[in-house]
Amino acid sequence: MKVRIKFAKYGVMKFIGHLDTMRFFQKAIRRAGVDVKYSEGFSPHQIMSFAAPLGVGMESYGEYMDIEVLSMPSVEQMKHDLNQVMVEGVEILSVTPLPDQAKNAMASVAAASYRIQMKEGVFPVDDLNGKIQAFYGQETIPYTKETKRSVVELDLKQGIYEIHADTDETIQMLVNASSSGSIKPSMVLEKFCQFAGVDILPSAYQVTRLETYTDLAGEGVEHQFVPLAEAV
Repeated sequence: MKVRIKFAKYGVMKFIGHLDTMRFFQKAIRRAGVDVKYSEGFSPHQIMSFAAPLGVGMESYGEYMDIEVLSMPSVEQMKHDLNQVMVEGVEILSVTPLPDQAKNAMASVAAASYRIQMKEGVFPVDDLNGKIQAFYGQETIPYTKETKRSVVELDLKQGIYEIHADTDETIQMLVNASSSGSIKPSMVLEKFCQFAGVDILPSAYQVTRLETYTDLAGEGVEHQFVPLAEAV
């Protein structure tokens, strides 16, 4: 049986990287007594798939992983048992059974929503939402992405589905999070700061992933984003 687990990661746990998060859950699943299924072969491991790795320093209330279990008393009991062995900064939000034909969490990701919260007084932009809409209204938003092996020219506009300011110090956005065109919120903020003529240090803001989505759009529909917990 396939099961999708939604969890939050915040506080000091935001400094724990993806590989250590995987190891934490492998141990937590054993401590919680989950009847998890293991792979076959000389080195069996828990059958587990995470949706989209979270960057170090980012918080999230929309993280997902899929596991396979041999048996399960109930979704509420599994949620309770897992939360009993969580550390401060990690919370199981929901447990959802999946049909056998469902794609795994990683293959299902299409988009993610984020909140960027500025520290008070560090972002002196008048009419923040107006500036953001002017920024988003550009025909293209070119971005140069440098890696160890290459330099890639991107158009961020293609991967930003929504962006607005909730307050004078809070920006929310919905961006592409698929494996083929993932856009980091820090990239969008960097280009916006250039557009607005302001500088901001990474220590002056907190990025939080609010939700992770799949796209159920059919023919003739551009996008139909649905949270992974509901895409069953």
